[in-house]
Amino acid sequence: MARQNFGGFGGGANMQQLMRQAQKMQQMMTDAQEKLDAAEYEAQSGGGVVSVKVSGKRELLSITIDPKVVDPDDVEMLQDLVMAAVNEALRKGEETRETTMNKMAPGMGGMGGLF
Repeated sequence: MARQNFGGFGGGANMQQLMRQAQKMQQMMTDAQEKLDAAEYEAQSGGGVVSVKVSGKRELLSITIDPKVVDPDDVEMLQDLVMAAVNEALRKGEETRETTMNKMAPGMGGMGGLF
């Protein structure tokens, strides 16, 4: 009886090797995700008068505001500075996450289009 070649995967040894590679890639991605989640990103606005720190999990960790920028007559400016700093820190985190994950699986078409 002839042995079938299922979709070009070949024999059992090749399938086992492919499964080991997939498991290794999954572990590498899990490790990278954990590192990215543990990372912290900092950004400033207004020449450094507002500084924020966010986690890789996209959580705001701290806000530091220089007292000289606190003007009760111009609360909107302070709000804008805080928002700008938070958004920049989050952007830095996303950019790092995207770069890291793209290196592992370019275009998410890595692993021969398996994903």
